[in-house]
Amino acid sequence: MSKARDPVLMFVALLLFWVLLNGSLASDVLIVGALAAAVISLIFRNGLGFFSELRLTPRALFTTVLYLGFFAKELVKANLTLARIVLASSLPINPGIVKVKTRLKSKMGRLMLANSITLTPGTLTVEMQGEWLYIHWVTVDSADVDAATAAIVGGFEQYLEVMYG
Repeated sequence: MSKARDPVLMFVALLLFWVLLNGSLASDVLIVGALAAAVISLIFRNGLGFFSELRLTPRALFTTVLYLGFFAKELVKANLTLARIVLASSLPINPGIVKVKTRLKSKMGRLMLANSITLTPGTLTVEMQGEWLYIHWVTVDSADVDAATAAIVGGFEQYLEVMYG
């Protein structure tokens, strides 16, 4: 991809994000979004790491939609699980920090994984060191790296691998 196209792609991505956040195609919303996207694209014309690592293929874009659906499902499931734990009189928790391994190669893919884990109630990414993530887990089912990786990371990773590599 040529360096001249990077700011254009960033502008388009920022404008789309703006429209999604506002949920409107009104002219005033589009004008403000276009101005903000243009300023940001000019300031960061050498690129932003996460835009340069995002794969802009039809498969990756379709996978992004699937990822958002998967994340929403996991968010609801984790909230219900955590609510059940909190409402139980015995408070069945087994907190601890587990070490999980990711196969994601891109920095942005790893960051998205860490944030997805943190945004899901009951888990919190404490530290990232290369391919290793240290996760505080409210209900540690297994301290085994492979089992913890499958339980916490597996679902997110299959989508993020297509999106970022």
